[in-house]
Amino acid sequence: MTIAFIHSHKSFLPEINQYAHFFSSYGISTKIFHSENYDSRDADVEWHFLGLHTKKKNKVTIHEYASASIGPFHKTKDFIKHWLNVRPDYRIFLNEYVKQRLDFNDDIPCGFRDMGISPSFSHLKKNDRAYDFIYIGSVAPDREIERVIECFTKKDLINHSLLILSNNYDHLEKKFSSFPNIHFEGPVPHESVSEYISKSGFALNFIPDKEPFNHQTSVKLLEYLAVHTPVISSRYKWVVDFQKQAGGNIFYLENNFSNFSWEEISNFDFRFPDLSEWTWEQQIRKSGVLEFLKSKFKDLPF
Repeated sequence: MTIAFIHSHKSFLPEINQYAHFFSSYGISTKIFHSENYDSRDADVEWHFLGLHTKKKNKVTIHEYASASIGPFHKTKDFIKHWLNVRPDYRIFLNEYVKQRLDFNDDIPCGFRDMGISPSFSHLKKNDRAYDFIYIGSVAPDREIERVIECFTKKDLINHSLLILSNNYDHLEKKFSSFPNIHFEGPVPHESVSEYISKSGFALNFIPDKEPFNHQTSVKLLEYLAVHTPVISSRYKWVVDFQKQAGGNIFYLENNFSNFSWEEISNFDFRFPDLSEWTWEQQIRKSGVLEFLKSKFKDLPF
């Protein structure tokens, strides 16, 4: 069997490589295409990461929704996805929230596939500290990370180093150029990210408490914890629910950052959660897609 994974390449989707690795380990061929230029004639399954998919071929078709739409017109975007996308044979959603946002009211079977941790993170040990703090992720205005960076320009945090590992950060790098403790770097290959985390004392997971961000899985938080780097986080629905489920102890920032000081962080009782359910293989197996594929193709080996 051959599976064609199809997406727009507008977003970083680590799950595609994880799917390819999983299926390849069972001798199943996988191909990755751009949604505007793909040839899946030799594929048995078309697996679309959406986006839009308006023309269905005579193939088993899977639609995957890795997130809800963002931006000022997110409701319109979700509405368009709902009504213009063709009916697939199976749907996969990141979680129940994304499923509710898309609001498909039909009999298409579906499952949920959350994010996972790459094995390269789980087996890495802490290295000598190069930075006191690290933030990995978007620096777009809607993420409000500039508020956090400002904390490193005053009080005791001005004496501690912060690494921002991201892209499109020129405006912030210019603004904070007079502060030698604030560093910008990236983008870097995903396989190099774990090394940066391992060399950092603390990791920042800052997500605005607003939809859809506060309902979506923080992959970076999972990766921070997998490398046993203590996490400092904003408080929002997903991270609170995650801690209740997995355990551990995360330092939550006050909205006004009044507790964001070196003394409070240094005296905090950080603890690491159980991440055994957060491997990519576990997430893929829990999605129901393997059972679906077995119902369409006989004698699959997984």
